[in-house]
Amino acid sequence: MTDTPYLTLAEIEALAVAAHAGQTDKAGRPYAEHLRAVAEGVRARGGSEAQIAAGWLHDSVEDDALSEEWLTGAALPAEVKAMVRALTKRPGEPVEEYTRRILATPGALLVKEADLAHNADPARLAVLDPATRDRLTAKYARVRALLGLTRPA
Repeated sequence: MTDTPYLTLAEIEALAVAAHAGQTDKAGRPYAEHLRAVAEGVRARGGSEAQIAAGWLHDSVEDDALSEEWLTGAALPAEVKAMVRALTKRPGEPVEEYTRRILATPGALLVKEADLAHNADPARLAVLDPATRDRLTAKYARVRALLGLTRPA
């Protein structure tokens, strides 16, 4: 993503933070904290600039922070758009289809691994009520298993 008319990582970060402004996670924290953690998790795992960009944008279409139309026309490399689309859960979609799409999209697995690592962070889960914590822990473990992510997050 260098020497091109594409958005820079700093521009993508600012865009993602602005798009999710006012949104909070299940623990009531600003949603931008999750996006930052995922992007940094991708970076720490050796991800490319395209994967870091997808980390910033991974929930943008799913959460209606940005539209599919925006993504289609955005000044982003095709690989970033493909990863964001792969990481976007579709209404009523079985988790098996979702995980197959991630596995079939170059670069998306690393982004999802960073996303799951932050989602399943014990410190984040600890502030949730026990039923929600247990439900999410089981959900994240199932997704990790379907993706073949058996090593520690």
